[in-house]
Amino acid sequence: MSYEKVLQAKRIIVGTKQTVKALKTNNVNELIVAEDADPFIIEKVIRVANDMNIPISKVDSMKKLGKVCGIEVGAAAVAVIY
Repeated sequence: MSYEKVLQAKRIIVGTKQTVKALKTNNVNELIVAEDADPFIIEKVIRVANDMNIPISKVDSMKKLGKVCGIEVGAAAVAVIY
């Protein structure tokens, strides 16, 4: 599951704005998005990942994804760097 990928990553970038910036610099190995996130919020980050040919994985919960990232709130998108 993708939650483990987040835990094993060398570095993660949390949040849609920061993730889009990282995707555009082409140093991201994988994008993880929460299925329960508002589609309007994750639409741009998914589009950029597809344009950059970055693999996209989905997890079921923003809350769980945020917790795995070590933050107190939910996370809609996380960039994983191995």
